[in-house]
Amino acid sequence: MRILVVSLLYPLPTNVARGTFVSDNVELLRAQGHEVKVINPLPRMLKYQESRRSTLTGVAKAPVKFQHGEVEVFAPRFWGLPGYPYPSITTGSMKRIGKKVSNWLNGWQPQIIICHTIWPVAELANRLARQMNIPWIAVVHGHDFDVGLQDSNIGPHISRLAKEANQVVTVSQRLADIAEQEQISNHTIIRCHTAVEEEWLTEPKNWRGRWRKEKLDVLFPADPRRPEKNHYLALQTGEELESRGWIVGITTLRQQPRTIVWDRMLVADVTLITSLRESGPLVARESLSCGTPVVSVNVGDVKNYLEDFCLVDDYDSIKLADSIEQALQYDWEKKFDTPESYSFDYINNQWLSLLSSLLE
Repeated sequence: MRILVVSLLYPLPTNVARGTFVSDNVELLRAQGHEVKVINPLPRMLKYQESRRSTLTGVAKAPVKFQHGEVEVFAPRFWGLPGYPYPSITTGSMKRIGKKVSNWLNGWQPQIIICHTIWPVAELANRLARQMNIPWIAVVHGHDFDVGLQDSNIGPHISRLAKEANQVVTVSQRLADIAEQEQISNHTIIRCHTAVEEEWLTEPKNWRGRWRKEKLDVLFPADPRRPEKNHYLALQTGEELESRGWIVGITTLRQQPRTIVWDRMLVADVTLITSLRESGPLVARESLSCGTPVVSVNVGDVKNYLEDFCLVDDYDSIKLADSIEQALQYDWEKKFDTPESYSFDYINNQWLSLLSSLLE
């Protein structure tokens, strides 16, 4: 099958950490035998404007055409003011990209379009699907439903595009519940899979050392510049642990390649998640795959697979510090257990079934 993936986020030569969960999905599709090409529309901006958000790092100087691994990527530019106060400017710009995409495809005819994130790139996916008379899938990872729907400027566009898609895929039950509330009937749940390579897969490890006298390596698995990741609470938790005698080092992740991320997970004593909102988070399951316990606020779907003592319902640094100490004391005799719906085989079969059903 020939599949065109349209995504607002995708790894760039100038920022390889950007949108890796989308490239993971592309590699899953390629492993199924599909031929895949990627369109990654990027907002026009100057270099200094990248500081607005970590996911914009590398955008200003990114090439228009490049290869990520063995996948061809086209990154046309669109116009959009910060915060999209005038969404008609962006929708018009997205529609005009269509001609450039057709020229880049050069006769290559996809059979289906998969669009990761809705606003604003689904405007392009929807238009291309209509022109080519093919179905398209909208994949919601979080921001569109968590933030976008509440925005009076872009919310109506997100709702409309989700309802016009042949299928909406949400990556968590919580997002599926929002789809129900929005009366989006054609939706299903397919979670993001973990793509940790075999070299990094490790059995759970027990902590060894002098209690409250050793250095404690805590991994904060996100860019601290992203406000929704709530880095301040992680720092407060570190201070609480230090008040108990620990020597705490908190490591953050900023645009590192996946292999470096997994290396950091391997050597950390514990991974700490303090996010205000998440759809997964995928980094929790990646950390578990690398053998490192995870302590988290009750966000996303972590309650489905983390031990109860690793979960904190409140955004409370003292309770998080308590949970970290419990995780260090726990005897991790067996592999971390996650439900079948999170397994690669289960997710792979879901995508096979969905794609087949849309082309029947």
